[in-house]
Amino acid sequence: MNISKQFLRTCAALLALVTSAAMAAPARSPAVPDTIAQRALACAACHGKEGRATSEGFFPRIAGKPEAYLYNQLLNFRDGKRQYPAMTHMVAHLSDAYLREMAAYFSAQHPPYPAPQPAGAAPAELARGKALALAGDQARKIPACVACHGQKLAGVLPAIPGLLGLPRDYLNAQFGAWKTGARKAAAPDCMAQVSRRLTPDDIASVSAWLASLPVPADMAPAPASPVKLPLACGSAH
Repeated sequence: MNISKQFLRTCAALLALVTSAAMAAPARSPAVPDTIAQRALACAACHGKEGRATSEGFFPRIAGKPEAYLYNQLLNFRDGKRQYPAMTHMVAHLSDAYLREMAAYFSAQHPPYPAPQPAGAAPAELARGKALALAGDQARKIPACVACHGQKLAGVLPAIPGLLGLPRDYLNAQFGAWKTGARKAAAPDCMAQVSRRLTPDDIASVSAWLASLPVPADMAPAPASPVKLPLACGSAH
């Protein structure tokens, strides 16, 4: 009888110990989904949620841009045609197929955009930027931005990017990189040609005007057009 009571007391003590341990054990964290959306969160640190970016800073909007354009830029960073150490480090060991998957994901994102920040530019500077973007300067063989990037500046399929939703600092930096040869594209490099024809004041004006434009809710690249571009452009396809 005493043995039975001792056995029951031992079982009760063991049960209490197991129950206490189970209650004290930390809950398991839910499994992280292995999806491209989850992996792309690493990009949000610079490019913002869903690739939206912000109206301030150096990092561009990547959401909603043509898939072929995004893919080409990822290749350029990986292969050394574009220079930015953080981007090169991120994509250095990624395959073509993985880069294409990333490009397809961000191309399909269409988040709402906040209103642009105040331009901080004089009216005359904005007017000059608008004139160059919409009409160009034939005397200096500078085509209008809309001639290549679409009448709504939202880009053109398959590979010409939109110019809306880009920070002024980013636009200035890209013009400068093309002008100096730090940024390269497939030959013939039309943006390098255009940038070298622009003065520093031209660049500041165009960047200020483009950055001041709101991003429409229905923004999407225009369909591919049979109209010949004003300059031969190796990266437009």
